This record gives sequence, C-alpha cells and structure tokens, in this order.
Amino acid sequence: MKVYKRLLSYARPFRWFLLPFFSFTILAVFFTVFQYALIIPLLNVLFDTSATPSAPLPSFSVSGNFIKDLFYYQVYRLKALHPAYALYFITAILVIAVLLANLFRYLAQRTLIRARTLLVKRIREALFEKINSLHLGFFTREHKGDLISRMNSDVFEIEGVAAGSLEVLIREPAMIIGYFAALFTISTPLTLFTLIIIPVSALGIATVQKRLKRDANDAQASIGRLLTIMDETLTGMRIIRAFNATAFTLKKFSTENDRYREASLQGFKRREMAPAFSEAAGVTVVAGILLYGGRLILGRAAGEPGLQASEFIAFIAIFSQVLRPAKAMVVAGANIQRGRAAGERIMDLLDRNPEIRDKENAVALPGFQEAIEFRDVHFSYTQTPVLNGISFTIDKGKTVALVGVSGAGKSTIADLIPRFYDVTDGAILIDGMDLRDYKMESLRSHMSFVTQESFLFNDSIFNNIALGHPDADPALVMAAARVANAHDFIMQTEEGYQTQVGDRGIRLSGGQRQRICIARAVFKNPAILILDEATSALDTESERLVQDALSKLMQGRTTLVIAHRLSTIIEADEILVLHEGRIIERGRHHELAEMEDGLYRKFTRMQQIA
Repeated sequence: MKVYKRLLSYARPFRWFLLPFFSFTILAVFFTVFQYALIIPLLNVLFDTSATPSAPLPSFSVSGNFIKDLFYYQVYRLKALHPAYALYFITAILVIAVLLANLFRYLAQRTLIRARTLLVKRIREALFEKINSLHLGFFTREHKGDLISRMNSDVFEIEGVAAGSLEVLIREPAMIIGYFAALFTISTPLTLFTLIIIPVSALGIATVQKRLKRDANDAQASIGRLLTIMDETLTGMRIIRAFNATAFTLKKFSTENDRYREASLQGFKRREMAPAFSEAAGVTVVAGILLYGGRLILGRAAGEPGLQASEFIAFIAIFSQVLRPAKAMVVAGANIQRGRAAGERIMDLLDRNPEIRDKENAVALPGFQEAIEFRDVHFSYTQTPVLNGISFTIDKGKTVALVGVSGAGKSTIADLIPRFYDVTDGAILIDGMDLRDYKMESLRSHMSFVTQESFLFNDSIFNNIALGHPDADPALVMAAARVANAHDFIMQTEEGYQTQVGDRGIRLSGGQRQRICIARAVFKNPAILILDEATSALDTESERLVQDALSKLMQGRTTLVIAHRLSTIIEADEILVLHEGRIIERGRHHELAEMEDGLYRKFTRMQQIA
C-alpha cells in the first residue's frame, strides 16, 4: 500500500473531500439500510391480521430505540384507524428514504470525483515535469512508447482502477457495517452463522490475488512496447513502404499484440475468478441461512424462541444486499493489484533523479563576455569513451568548425556546451568559470541551436519561430524570418504566419522546415550559436540563401559549426578535425587543405574544394 499512499499524496489537502465524502457516505448507508428495515412493518401491515397492539407514546431520548419506538407508535396508531393509512405512511417513508439515500450517494460521488480528477491531474503534471527534467541520455535508453504508456495508460489505470477502488474500499465497508448492524438487530444467532462467508471467501481470494500483480506488470510493459511500435511505424511509414517492410512490421506488431493479449487474458481469468468464488461462497451461505432461519421460524410456531416470518424475509433481503458490497470489495481488491502495477511504473519514473541538475550555489550567467574553453575534456555515454582529452578555445565573436567522420564526437561536443550532458572528466569553462557552476536555464538563454533534424511542433509557423514566447512582437518574428529567407514562402501559405505546419512540420518541405528552424534561432538573438549540420537538409538554392543568412547572423557572435559540407566553413576562424574522439588537426581552411596526408585535405579532395 506504500505505492497508493504516495500516489494519494497528490490529492492533498484531504480535508477538502475526505470529511464531506465520509459524512455523505454514512448518511447514504443509513437511509439505504433503513429502507430495507421498513420491510418488517410493511409485511406486518399487509399480512398480520391479528389485533393491532397498542403502544404508549415513547419518551424522548437520544437513541435508536426512541426512533424505532416512535415509528412503530405511528404505524400502530394509523393501523388502528385503518390499515391502509399505515400502508400509506410506510410507503411514504420508504420513498423518502430511497430519495435521501440516492441524494447522499450522489453528493458523496460528486465529492470524490473532485479529488479523483485532482489526483490524476497532479500525477500527470508531475510525470510530465519529471520527464522534462531528465537529461538527454535517459531518452536514448528508454522507449518513447513506454514513456507515453506511463503518462497515458498507467495514469488512466490509476484513475479508473485505483481511484475507483479507493471509493469502493471506503463506501462498501460502511455499507457492510450498516447491514450487519441491522442483521444483528433482527437475529444475533442467525447473523453469527452468516459470518462464515468472510474466512471462506478470503482464503480463496488471497490465493488468486497473488498472481494478479505479476500479470498486470506484464500487460503494462507489453502495452508500452506496442505504443513504441505504433509510433515508429507512423513516423517511418515512408521508409517502411520504400523497403517493402510492411509484412515485417505487421508481423512484429502482431507478435507483441499476442503477448499483450496473453498477459491480459491471464489477468482477466484470475481477476474474474475472485468475485466468482466470492459469489459462489455467498450463495452457499444463503442456502445455509434458509435452512437455519427456517428452523427458527418453525421453532417459533411451536412456541420456542425464534423469528417471525416478516423478520426472516427482511433478514434475507438485507443479507442479499451484503453480497453486493462484499463482491465489490473483492473486485476492488483484484483491481488494486492491477492498479498497483501501474502505480509502481509511475513511481519508478517519478523517483528517477536527474543526472544533470543545478548546483545549490549555482549562479546565473549575466552575459557572455570572453570565451568558451574545453580543457582536457573526456566523455563517454557508456563504458566506451567518445571524447579523449579535447582541448580548444572559442573566443567571443569567433567561429570554430568541427569536421570529421560520423561518430568522431562532433555532436557530442555541441551537446556538452548547453549541458545536455556533463563531462566525464576535465572541464568546460565559460568566461573562466566551469559551466556547471552556472544555472542551466540562464546558460541556455544565451544560446541558439540549429540542428540537422529540422524539428517543428504541430503548431503555427509564428509559434514555431517565437518558441516559448506566444506574445512575441509579430514584427520581430517577421524580421527573423526575413533573415532566414523564410518570409516570402510563409506569406504564400494559406494563413501566413498562422499556418499550421502539421505533425513535425509534415506540411512543409525539408528546406522550408529548416529555414523556420533557422528563423527560430535568429529570433532568440543569441550570444552563442551552435549549428549542427544546419544546411544539410537544403537544396542548392535554399542552401545558398540560408548560408548567406547564417553568415550575417554569425557576425559578432561566438559560433560552433558542425559541417560535412566543407564549403560552409571555409571562412571559419579555426577548424578542428576530429577522429575517434581526438583532435588530430587544427587550423584555418587553407592551412589544413595544404597539409600533406591530412584527413581534412582528403575531405576537400572528396568534395572537390580548392
């Protein structure tokens, strides 16, 4: 129950709903039990033709007996006048009891719904906040579909199962207590006889529920893998069709779907076994009640202590209602195991500690003034080193370019500057201070990024350029688009800057998406610019326009450029050639291009650059 205790903490403060819910539930239970208790006087009025006993007006006292005596006084008084009057009175009281029971049940449900929706809202927000605080390395190890499953399916599981079960476990015990109080009032011996249902049912149910949690874990993990396959399929549909991989994808999905079906089937069979066993045990006890209660009635007819027929019928009616909350509690107990599995997956994610975080005494970077320095930097994602002793400096206003084959460590260097990752050894300094001593938000506020992947959000062009600033000045957004040579094609779209770009910008061409990404970087007006293959997705004409815009943007800014097309970095102040995580060559373009047996010279010949 530790998982549920932690999850319920998201619904605090409890006093706003727990006390009203409990009060309304008790009132609903009282009037529900009371309406069944009216069966006895009702049957007596209808079928008891003996003389009506007289009873004095009871003296007032704060007790249940006073209410009972007052009620019977009125019944007998009315019956003495005319039996129909007593029937009308009891029927009216019955209708009022039913209405009040349903009214308080509704108010209790309404109160709990407020807490339930608040619980789910806060859990989902906590998950989303946690995911946004984790470093990028976490997302390379985890399946995106599994993360979506935890935020979606698991949270819905908590809402539909755990929160619903919480309601049952509060309300139904109160119902059972109320029913048994009425049963003891009617007949103590017969009520004690019925209590054998509790240990008989509990023994079998406990055995079944032990397996439910494992089945629930398997099912939740499987649905996460299914979501991953769906996401990959929708994203890579063009590749799947191009490589005739449709059959392979369908088979992969079908195999995982079969695993999910099998896990769900096992959980369903065991989950349904618990209430079925409980109901079977309940029917067995009802049969025993008929035998034992029947003997009490026959004994009373023979002059022995026993039950009236009306009392026995009321007993049976009330006890039949005990089975419903008892069965609901059994189902809730089974569902709690399923909800617990979802809760553990949620808490596992919430308990993840961000590997990249601000120091307690971190300070804000007021402005970039001098240089970025890599000092003997080492880094590895796992055990295999990616960077080995990288040292270089980017002075303010200068441009440094990184060149090398894929996997040489170029993008890793770019990711270390904004602290997407932290160095394994060595240090990166900005203005002479280790960047880990700065607050990450202030550090990144001075940087803009244009990456190889031209990622756009499913929003308007305006909001994609002014990312995070929905109230931005339209004139500044347009100015940024003009610098990126994007304004003309934006104005040709249906709604201009308010045109929706679609999922990941699918409604735009690759070159258009990249120019909007560049406009986004321009709009931020950064001191530090990081370009990671920024022109790789452009055609020749777009590349010329964007490269001209980038040249203007880079003026007076400190820029780190990663490029495979060497023509874009000829004017760089320094070019670093990386190989297997080390800097093997460095200098300006003409110096490196003339270096005998140099890797950079090899690249220039391959790209036919003088």
